[in-house]
Amino acid sequence: MDRIVIEDVRPRTPGGYPAKATVQRPLRISAVAYREGHDVLAVRLRWRPKGDKKWRAAAMESVGNDRWEGEIEPDALGPAEFVVEAWTDELGTWRRDVAVKHEAGQDVDVELEEGARLLESAVRRVAGDDRKLLKVTIEHLRDESLRPESRVAAGLDPGVASAMRDLPSHDAARSTAYPLWIDRERAAVGAWYELFPRSYGGLRGAAERLHAVADMGFDVVYLPPVHPVGTTARKGRDNTLDAGPDDPGSPWAIGSSAGGHTAIEPSLGTFDDFALFMAEAERVGLEVALDYALQCSPDHPWVTEHPEWFHHRPDGSIKYAENPPKKYQDIYPLNLWPADVDVRRQLWQACKDIVDFWIGRGIRIFRVDNPHTKPFPLWEWMIPAIHADHPDVVFLSEAFTRPPLMAKLAEIGFSQSYTYFTWRTHKQELREYVEELAYGPLADYMRPNFWANTPDILSGPLRHGHPGVFKQRFVLAATLSPSYGVYSGYELIENEPASEFNEEYRRSEKYEVKHRDWSSPESIAPFIAQVNDVRRRHPAFSELSNVAFEHSNNDQLLAYSKVSHDGGDVVLVVVNLDPFTTHDDTLWLDLGRLGLPWDVPYEAHDELTGETYVWHGAEPYVRLSPDNPAHIFDLRP
Repeated sequence: MDRIVIEDVRPRTPGGYPAKATVQRPLRISAVAYREGHDVLAVRLRWRPKGDKKWRAAAMESVGNDRWEGEIEPDALGPAEFVVEAWTDELGTWRRDVAVKHEAGQDVDVELEEGARLLESAVRRVAGDDRKLLKVTIEHLRDESLRPESRVAAGLDPGVASAMRDLPSHDAARSTAYPLWIDRERAAVGAWYELFPRSYGGLRGAAERLHAVADMGFDVVYLPPVHPVGTTARKGRDNTLDAGPDDPGSPWAIGSSAGGHTAIEPSLGTFDDFALFMAEAERVGLEVALDYALQCSPDHPWVTEHPEWFHHRPDGSIKYAENPPKKYQDIYPLNLWPADVDVRRQLWQACKDIVDFWIGRGIRIFRVDNPHTKPFPLWEWMIPAIHADHPDVVFLSEAFTRPPLMAKLAEIGFSQSYTYFTWRTHKQELREYVEELAYGPLADYMRPNFWANTPDILSGPLRHGHPGVFKQRFVLAATLSPSYGVYSGYELIENEPASEFNEEYRRSEKYEVKHRDWSSPESIAPFIAQVNDVRRRHPAFSELSNVAFEHSNNDQLLAYSKVSHDGGDVVLVVVNLDPFTTHDDTLWLDLGRLGLPWDVPYEAHDELTGETYVWHGAEPYVRLSPDNPAHIFDLRP
């Protein structure tokens, strides 16, 4: 065991997989480091892209209670690693002791000689101006013609400490190397919009809708599967078993005589149409995400070509998907863990080939359907294999399941994760959940994506909700999490559940073609565009670990602030969580943390109304109605 202990290093994952970072964004690294006694420690971190021979160094500063923090800013995608080093800071210990004794009026001649000898031992280890400075300092420490104050001041010169900063002593300790994966910006920040191309007449019609999506301020347009849809056991409207001749079926029932996962549903168009859609998305500033669902309809070519890739019942028939009491007769799940290792290897390669195929068509974001129902080793192998050739690819885990499963998927490589935000509606549970994601162990490797709704889920107050409720949930999703998403039709306040006891949509677009009136006066598209514009103009919203909940005595008012990394952007969001009643309160803000003055007025500019208030002190008054349920304040000194 080393004399110096280094522990509780963050970021890290429970199983030793890479923690997550983002290119050209500061990453805070912390550790607990200590040794016996009272000597001062010096701590630094060293890091490098994986494979580089040269380590880069960054200082770590004490933040109290033996915890040290430092920052790096990765400048390239891909794997990296870092270590934490600590050693006894002999000069720091000497500087502390000699200063205390001198201030107490004690004789420090012996201590000054100790300092001179300490610097002598380091002279040969430094060069240039640092060597000159140390030599001059040694002379001053020994020059008895100088006043003691001058000799002590020479030893306490900050330049001397800087020259000695990176000279570990003989008892230096080093942590194990911790892996990192460096993603591009879109893996950490983005506004997603899901649409079904078939509701626009196919890919060409959907391409015409992209301009409106971009105008609302979204970054990513997400497509459900665009592959051929099976006809056997095809689902009808509202997930019924009696599909009519015009029912399109579920896009997740993948495969027909027209092909499988590397084909396009004929009613949507051709690969030329897909290329046109991709080009139009790029033109308007959107990135396209594609659904990746490892399942097949009974008509998928794999069913006849590779029956060994599926689960079989005792009577020899292939088993369809079930999530009791739900049944999915139109879907055959793949047996991704067959006993025959060669069959498993062949199947896994075929699954990876699908991703490679669509990467070749320009897709760099995949929303992975139900990854928690597939073996973890599949993702543990596939995601690094894809990233080895395409480190810019982003994988979103669509897993509404048990917390340990969701966390494990994030740990083994998924870039982003669905969350429980959809079901968090009360003040305390929202606060606890966001703080868990922002500051708990999950923060090191699980990036949340807050979806206000999906084609499957019409949750909480959105059920039969009015426009103000949809605004409320939108603001929460868009300002609490750097990544969030909504499903097409959200802006039109589509709010009818399948039943009073079923949170799914009635007339879900999963099973039918939707025809919408985008010009509806009830549309909140302008509000969505306004909030997305605020997100883009305020860098504080691109972080999660900067969220802090401000005090309010009213259980229906949720107030939280965010401060950008450089401290230049300070925002305060206040949301009325009650869909039916106006609420007000006097808040209490932590002005010190916000960098705002206690004794002079400051401005609070509401980005939603355009009004500017002059506040004085830490206790502003706020009032919000159900119809206009949020303030987004830009706080200015």
